[in-house]
Amino acid sequence: MPSDHTYEHDHQPAHGRSQNRSHQHDHQHHSAPSHGHAAGGCCGAPTADQVSKKPPSAPQGATTLRLRIEEMDCPTEEALLRKALAQAPGVVALDFDLMARVLSIHHMDGDPDALAARVSELGMTPQPLDADGTAEGSQAVPESFSARWGKLLVATALALGAELAGWTSAAAATWLSALLALAAIGLVGLPTWRKGWVALRHRSLNINALMSVAVTGAMLIGHWSEAAMVMVLFTLAERIEAHSLDRARRAIRDLLDTAPDKARCQMPNGEWKTVAADAVAVGQVIRVLPGERLPLDGEIIRGQPTLDESPITGESLPRDKGPGETVFAGTINRQGDVDYRTTRPSNDTTLARIIHAVEEAQASRAPTQRFIDRFAAYYTPAVLIIAVLTALAWPLLGVLTSMQVTWLEGIYRALVLLVIACPCALVISTPVTIVSGLSAAARSGILIKGGRFLEQGRALRWLALDKTGTLTQGQPRLTHWSAVDDDPNDQPSSGPADTNRARFACQAASLAARSTHPVSRAIHAELADYAGEQAVDAFRERPGMGVEGELAGASLWLGNRRLLAERGLKSDALEARLETLERQGGSVVMLGDTTRVLALFAVQDPLKPTSLSAIGKLHELGVRTLMLSGDNRHTVAAIAAEAGIDEARGELLPEDKLAAIEAHAKDGVTGMVGDGINDAPALARADIGFAMGAAGSDVAIETADVALMDDDLGKLSTFLKLSRATRAVLMQNVAIALGLKAVFMALAFSGHATLWMAVFADMGASLLVVANGLRLLHAGHRPSLTAAPAGQ
Repeated sequence: MPSDHTYEHDHQPAHGRSQNRSHQHDHQHHSAPSHGHAAGGCCGAPTADQVSKKPPSAPQGATTLRLRIEEMDCPTEEALLRKALAQAPGVVALDFDLMARVLSIHHMDGDPDALAARVSELGMTPQPLDADGTAEGSQAVPESFSARWGKLLVATALALGAELAGWTSAAAATWLSALLALAAIGLVGLPTWRKGWVALRHRSLNINALMSVAVTGAMLIGHWSEAAMVMVLFTLAERIEAHSLDRARRAIRDLLDTAPDKARCQMPNGEWKTVAADAVAVGQVIRVLPGERLPLDGEIIRGQPTLDESPITGESLPRDKGPGETVFAGTINRQGDVDYRTTRPSNDTTLARIIHAVEEAQASRAPTQRFIDRFAAYYTPAVLIIAVLTALAWPLLGVLTSMQVTWLEGIYRALVLLVIACPCALVISTPVTIVSGLSAAARSGILIKGGRFLEQGRALRWLALDKTGTLTQGQPRLTHWSAVDDDPNDQPSSGPADTNRARFACQAASLAARSTHPVSRAIHAELADYAGEQAVDAFRERPGMGVEGELAGASLWLGNRRLLAERGLKSDALEARLETLERQGGSVVMLGDTTRVLALFAVQDPLKPTSLSAIGKLHELGVRTLMLSGDNRHTVAAIAAEAGIDEARGELLPEDKLAAIEAHAKDGVTGMVGDGINDAPALARADIGFAMGAAGSDVAIETADVALMDDDLGKLSTFLKLSRATRAVLMQNVAIALGLKAVFMALAFSGHATLWMAVFADMGASLLVVANGLRLLHAGHRPSLTAAPAGQ
């Protein structure tokens, strides 16, 4: 129970937010189509272990059929599947995760076989996924070098041979060039032609359709070697792109590998045995030696290890821990052996939940991605129309200008434009950047719940913070207390007054024991040992005020000024004593009955050592800060001045915090850092809600827009810098993609661009934006992986 706190914190970040958050923020990680070319649009497919293992939430009462579809690599395939499945019997919703190439079909009593057959009719190969996200009846087998690259190397040699043959003047050179070109295209081009035909048959355009038409057209007009080389280069670029995108996709999943798959577990007979981590039940005891990694989450029962928790918090400085404290899978035991009791199974550790949350965020669409997809929907048809007009109008241009031009020249320029028409580089530029940014943030101990918040962070103007546990240490101590009838200058002495003090201490400790607020815990911890506790009847919590209850038939309350005012017990003398304590930086709690105030308790919570520097970094980045607290205005003003806060407001109820956020929202993007039930309305209203210390809170990981895995406020500036870096890379990628397209479109019109150059421009732009986006991976802290697995 607080003084003038509004129950801001109880060190369980984001409590109470699950009811509100989803209504206020667009947390639709599942309903929106996903990432377009991030899936590899014109790129490779992820391996089975890269498929998101956490299915989207199905509509109420619906059954979900999850299919992994290798060919679902472009928004065009998504459109085809929507058209084929949206009206299928029983289908109520479709969720596309193009990043992992997974389609979730939510249906009511639909026939899974019939739904899969509809997918197959589109020329795609659906693979049903089981509960853990792997294809049923199959195991991922890594491709050998020869299987992945053998055909491509042979095709490259054949294409080069076709080109060399075309340079010779031998009589058979033309036929030899054609035969070599056909052989090269046959080796690597059939999958592209097959997917292109499916798209054309359904009156849709994608890179495969455009490339198929361009290569076929080149062969029809006799440009055999160019046709072959275009197909070979296209296939090569797809493989390189796939490798690069796999790196981005796996960046976060690599964290999961930091948790060993073996654990040294205590058997019922007391012996220690190394077993599979997923075979360890909750409640079993694990032993970890120095230098080993922890395989599971748990609670220490023996030992005082020094743990490197960087895979979870992003902070590489080791922490000393002891019995009763929580430990996390993936952390490294730097010193001292430790026994701990497991609290979670291997598939539900904090590390696994972080990874699943980031994967879910990666499957959502960022604002820039939605804009790019809309732009691409118009760009490709527009360029296609220009290409057709070029083929038809080029000979007429020769007639009108007396230029020596032919139909074949017009067709060739049109084919070049078809290759340039592919929006692959443009579409892929955003998701690879967002995915890299999300992964980098997670490795720095910052869990961002979607590209929207990563993009929006750069525009943050106001950041509101609550006081207890955010700016302060969250461990208040009772520094002074006295009975109201005592002279504050007198020392307590034995006698009736001392008897009253003991009684008041017992009553305060008993009421405080029923509250989880840090101020209440401080009072209880200080008084309960020597004063004891009594049973409390008719206990009632008054949010933002305090608590009430009956002890031995007496009606008592423990609370702040609001509860005092509601009871009508204010007086000038009491007010003077309260203000004196508050100006000393203390939060004052009062114990009273129905007629008077009995005792005063002053509690202080010191500022975190890192708060001042963290606030300074925010100011350097142009973000203004606001403290919102339920504590009394004198204490709030003192803490704000010490921390360098721009604006501070005290004595706030939950609705007052909400009003403050709404008022500042008019000035731009606002953020709110908090936890606790009374922060929920303000957190929901803020454009970005931050939760701190989320490593120990499932609620924070599930509901916060941005969860800081430890209590370091300095991660706020890291988030802002990463957001701004992401925005810069996004703009660079869009400029690269559109710039190269514009240059080669002009060259195509002027007759200076060849098919070779066009495919180099298109695929080169794709590779450039992928490589540029991957640079963000290095913005994250890389946790140490140099530890031995447990039990080995």
